[in-house]
Amino acid sequence: MLQQEYIAKTISGLEEVLAEELVLLGAVEIKTLKRAVGFRGDLALLYTANLWCRTALRILKPLFAFQVNSNEELYKQVLAFNWEDIFSVDQTFAIDSVINDSVFTHSHFVSQKVKDAVADHFRNVCGSRPTVNTENPDIRINVRIYKTDCNISLDSSGESLHKRGYRDAGGIAPMSEVLAAGLIKLSGWDATGNFIDPMCGSGTLLIEAALMAKNIAPGSFRKSFCFMKWKDFNPGLWENLLRKAREGQTSLNCKICGSDNSDFSINIAKENIRNARLQKDISIELAEFENHAPPTGGGTMIMNPPYGERLQEEDIVAFYKSIGDGLKKNYSGYDAWIISSDLNALKFIGLRPSRKIPVFNGPLECRFYKFSIYSGSKKVGGNSRATQHLSGDI
Repeated sequence: MLQQEYIAKTISGLEEVLAEELVLLGAVEIKTLKRAVGFRGDLALLYTANLWCRTALRILKPLFAFQVNSNEELYKQVLAFNWEDIFSVDQTFAIDSVINDSVFTHSHFVSQKVKDAVADHFRNVCGSRPTVNTENPDIRINVRIYKTDCNISLDSSGESLHKRGYRDAGGIAPMSEVLAAGLIKLSGWDATGNFIDPMCGSGTLLIEAALMAKNIAPGSFRKSFCFMKWKDFNPGLWENLLRKAREGQTSLNCKICGSDNSDFSINIAKENIRNARLQKDISIELAEFENHAPPTGGGTMIMNPPYGERLQEEDIVAFYKSIGDGLKKNYSGYDAWIISSDLNALKFIGLRPSRKIPVFNGPLECRFYKFSIYSGSKKVGGNSRATQHLSGDI
């Protein structure tokens, strides 16, 4: 098939993780960008990336690019493009715009200008204009302007790929599915050792871990993608990819367990787990962190504790100290990972992190800390350190 340039968007801090995913899927000419990864592949790879990428937000297909310094230039360039080759006048469309360090100051204005140019082109060529649908369009056009560079792309995904389709309810401040998958991959979990989330909230980390462990495509829950409305959509190719994905699913070879101290969160997590058809693979219970005993044998623990506005200031010190106490008491043999935007609060855990990875949770800049809790003693420089301490590979 014909090779095409594509761009996969992601969360800041997950670019390298996404690049590794794309390499494994068969992408070539990988370029790591800011919150994105450029790559080349054929139509099958475009479908595959939407179906299998766990850390991509959307997959874009660049259409054309130009230099722009004014409203008139923007309108003229978009008006001149042969949009009738891309979609028909009876289809709906929407414009998403991102601007950075340019003469344009409002993305909404850019979207409006591009929308007018596209609609006017159809009126000039076809005698009528297509309808705009901002909620569920057939065609989604992405506009990115950086300084004087304007790039126009087709969004093949439609809704953000973090919307897997299994989460009906989110609870309080639910973690993005893409971020959850990215954290799991950053942790190095091999899908064979125990996986624990002792503050599981709506269960996103647990579900994403189980999907990885069972080799279930994250896009297999979704009913539609925008590329299905494109003129070159190949339904036979897509059905073949779905069939191969189903045939490639495996059984779980590890324990995936979660807990939370909120009945409300536990109920939401159970509902989401049922929606993902993973109720036989994930166990969760109502429990305080300090009282939760993980499976023996070690493994990986990832925790997204309350931070920032989610926790009252006077409770932060005691809460994070209790996390450190719980790790030392119950998590011997585990690699414990904690994400937080409150770097000061993390100090009260009382353990030295062996890794600190910057990531973003929505608009919040966070750190993803690794604490390796050893059982027994570990000799360093001829001296022995106490049991259940933190390793240091920094």
